[in-house]
Amino acid sequence: MTLFEREADVEAGRAVYSVSEVNRLARELIEGGFPGAVVEGEITGLKQYRSGHWYFSLQDRDAQLRCVMFRGNNMSVGFRPADGDQVIARGSLTIYEARGDFQLKVTALEKSGSGELRRAFELLKTRLQAEGLFEQEAKKPVGNRFRHIGVITSLSGAVLRDIVSVLRRRFPATRITLIPTAVQGEAAPAEICRAIETANALRGKLGLEALIVGRGGGSPEDLQAFNEENVARAIFASELPVTSAVGHETDFSIADFVADQRAPTPSAAAELMSPSQEEYFARLRSDLGKLHNRMAHVLHRQQERLRLIAGRCRGPARRLEDHAQTLDELGRRMERAQGNLLARKRQNLDMRRQALQHCSPALVIPRLRAGLEELPRRLHRSMRSRLERQGALLAELRRTLHSTSPLQTLARGYSITMDESAKVIRSVDDVTQGSRITTRLAKGQIESTVSGLEKEPESKLES
Repeated sequence: MTLFEREADVEAGRAVYSVSEVNRLARELIEGGFPGAVVEGEITGLKQYRSGHWYFSLQDRDAQLRCVMFRGNNMSVGFRPADGDQVIARGSLTIYEARGDFQLKVTALEKSGSGELRRAFELLKTRLQAEGLFEQEAKKPVGNRFRHIGVITSLSGAVLRDIVSVLRRRFPATRITLIPTAVQGEAAPAEICRAIETANALRGKLGLEALIVGRGGGSPEDLQAFNEENVARAIFASELPVTSAVGHETDFSIADFVADQRAPTPSAAAELMSPSQEEYFARLRSDLGKLHNRMAHVLHRQQERLRLIAGRCRGPARRLEDHAQTLDELGRRMERAQGNLLARKRQNLDMRRQALQHCSPALVIPRLRAGLEELPRRLHRSMRSRLERQGALLAELRRTLHSTSPLQTLARGYSITMDESAKVIRSVDDVTQGSRITTRLAKGQIESTVSGLEKEPESKLES
């Protein structure tokens, strides 16, 4: 709720503000109404604390304004301010709630001598933006696989050396054509314009595909050539896509806003506009690997097919030999079956004879009498024997349980094969060709791919 929304509550006696509420609401109003401010004045009462923060006031003949500049912002100031310096401060108006102090939170500070350039910069920027020179729709697409790049910069600077170094590392096949020009001084804007026009005029003859316009870092005066209107319009009129690479990462020029692409440094421009040869090499290695695997797969499949056809193409003599061997085997099996049948019949007859003899009363009565006398002893022995057998059975079950443990099975040289979802494979129907399978051993596991399937014939399984 804002201060104005709560006035009715205050008049009605329903709400009373605390001091902190008043300061907070006032801060919200000021910060919302003045998101940014540029103030020129003379520094007075400058205090630099150990924390790195600066506290001072800006004054003119009629008033003062408290200011604070935190360490993260004042580290980028290119001079050491002092009382009496005439400066231009950029920041946002706010209120320090703890004391209710109205102040300017400064984010950038420059000497008033460069303020004229900054004001001219802002005026030109506003005018060109209104004309649509900064619109994204007007910018040409800038790729990253140019074969021939034109570089507009000074012949004596480090810009060309940096660009060549980056392209030599990333993609040495990229061609570079230097169009030398002055990048600072009174003659620089006209020379830059002529260089852009020359590059566009010769783009068909030279095969130019894009331009890099830039220079190294420097003071605002050194970068002024790239803040001129004629340079901005020459970049906007260029039929070749233009990448602006002026100064350092924190430097912004009118050329940056008009260009089709801004690079923070000349080296970064070369990075943005060239492919990486490592990507090509990696793609080539991948394609070669895929081709090799495909050829090996096709060759293996054809070899398997050839072996299958060769196995089917047997001569008549081979077939007769197979049939003869089969007949011999059937004869031997028939003889064994007849012998086994006679032996079983003879054994059954002997067992019946022995059963009849065993059931004779002359033998049964003495045996039953002796058995009756033996029953107590047998009962005792039976109970002891049963307890021993149960103990032995329990031990055997323990050994059996131990021997049937999956880990013991693996230790004896067996293995367990599972599919990709960790399901145990019990039949060839559980997998398909090309499936990835995992074979668990006693020590470790094996990852493999199914290259072929062979199902056991049903007739062989039934036999």
